[in-house]
Amino acid sequence: VAFSPDGAFLATGSCDNSAKIWDVKSGRLVRTLEGHSSLVNSVAFSPDGAFLATGSCDNSAKIWDVKSGRLVRTLEGHSSLVNSVAFSPD
Repeated sequence: VAFSPDGAFLATGSCDNSAKIWDVKSGRLVRTLEGHSSLVNSVAFSPDGAFLATGSCDNSAKIWDVKSGRLVRTLEGHSSLVNSVAFSPD
């Protein structure tokens, strides 16, 4: 799980191969991010909160636009699962 930098949203990864973004105050589901073919191990917001990175057992990491839910980029090349994702503070 990861909180957005402003604390308004919570991102979760799941064994259902998706990541979800939740509104912290209301508990409402804001968006489901689908595109991984295996469970999502790790999630991280960019420092400005505009993007979410996800790491998966499908050997890839993905970058998503938080506002639209659009997949921005898939990072492939690992021969095994991606355990962790993070953004540089700058």
